[in-house]
Amino acid sequence: MVNFRKYISSVAVLASGFFLAQSTVSTVLYSQAYDNQKTNLNLPSPITSVVEKTILSAKELVDINVNTLVSDPVLKNASWGFVVYDPKTKKVISSYNENTPLVPASTTKLLTTETALNLLGENYRWMTQLEYSGSIDENGVLNGNLYVVGSGDPSLGTNKGGALSYREIVSDFLSGISHEGIKRVNGDIIIQTALFKGNISRLPENVVWLENNNYYLPVGTTREINPANEKLIVKKSGNFSTEKKYFYVSPYANQMVYADKYEGDGVLTTKLPDAPAYLANTLRATMVKSGIAVSGKVTPKMTDPMPESRKLISAYKSPTLSDIIYYTNQHSDNSLAEALLKTVGFQKLGDQTSESGRIVVTTHLKENAFDVNGLNYMDGSGLSRSNTVTPISQAKFLTSLMDEKYYKAYLTSLPVGGQSGTLKRMFIGTGNGQIFAKTGTLNKVKTLAGYMKTNSGKTLVFSLMVNNYAGSVDMVKKRMERLLEPALDL
Repeated sequence: MVNFRKYISSVAVLASGFFLAQSTVSTVLYSQAYDNQKTNLNLPSPITSVVEKTILSAKELVDINVNTLVSDPVLKNASWGFVVYDPKTKKVISSYNENTPLVPASTTKLLTTETALNLLGENYRWMTQLEYSGSIDENGVLNGNLYVVGSGDPSLGTNKGGALSYREIVSDFLSGISHEGIKRVNGDIIIQTALFKGNISRLPENVVWLENNNYYLPVGTTREINPANEKLIVKKSGNFSTEKKYFYVSPYANQMVYADKYEGDGVLTTKLPDAPAYLANTLRATMVKSGIAVSGKVTPKMTDPMPESRKLISAYKSPTLSDIIYYTNQHSDNSLAEALLKTVGFQKLGDQTSESGRIVVTTHLKENAFDVNGLNYMDGSGLSRSNTVTPISQAKFLTSLMDEKYYKAYLTSLPVGGQSGTLKRMFIGTGNGQIFAKTGTLNKVKTLAGYMKTNSGKTLVFSLMVNNYAGSVDMVKKRMERLLEPALDL
């Protein structure tokens, strides 16, 4: 931590009059009223803006703000760390607890998305193919099966990152069927994909199920899962937890998951069912409506020891990986991040599990000199509270990417202060268009890490993570802005 006293002594004569007019942070008492302030969230400052601009350097102002926040009622009992790093000199400009492992929340996606870009390339695409077996007679009857062959496309049918909707994909498939002259199918529509098969038996450690009244889909496929099965159960007696009020029984695991509160209609719903299955069922229904009869049913066939000879009818390509990562980071999309984790695991180790993905990501980080001290990488999205990382390792990691060929795509994927994504409502004034960073939010966790373009045209790297703060998340966000503002003049 920087020494505040040396800056006070350097301006004591000029600023003494100003100091007498200021209330120091130590006199601000925390209260419920303070917590509920909506309009005046400016931090108490030990010196006025006049003295700041005329006497102190930008670095000194950053250091003073750090010291001020140490005693701030919102952060004084929190665990937090901060670093501003110069990628050219490879030196720390200002820091506080930069070597302390902290919960990074969704800034974990910085590691996941970069690993995917590095290993798969910006132009990687997932393929979903429609194929057929057997033969087509002179009357247009296919005596064989249709196959929907998936590859784990996480954007399939979602419109995310420019992905087509299910209706659009089915329309393309129908055009292909028509082109082949198929007017009737004497057979089944078979779903075949080796990726992301099966439901998980246990959730990743400490995954957040309920956060700020949003239900997060856990890792794993939702194939054969009926959303209606996931219901909120309100505890009416002391048969269960004596401290928590609500619990959930999930089809993903044979265990109850507790939450402190829930503000909703009493029913939780998941995403759509497994994407290839949904696509195949939609295809069959649309074919029947269009007058193309299908005698069989939609059925999965994950393994096929004696595969039929098949011909390609149509192929759908997902948006590029660069497009998917842009959507992931801009919207902090958890399901896409977890799919990226599984994809790198499959591509590198031939296994679609999250555990393989974690091995691939951590191995990649080590091979690229990532400081793994304090690192605990538990999932791809940052939902797990068991994730930890240090501010300095985040900053050095982001620095190391600036020479990579995919750096432009990576930088572009990050929300921009005051302008886009999850940063659209931060840095609306000072810093607008100058902060490029990934946000992270869990209950009592707020994080921010990325790049800043200073007023002099330099690029600096920073990481700021706050755990277990007091007050509201908006109060923490204001303090983050206040801390980073003078760094724009470095």
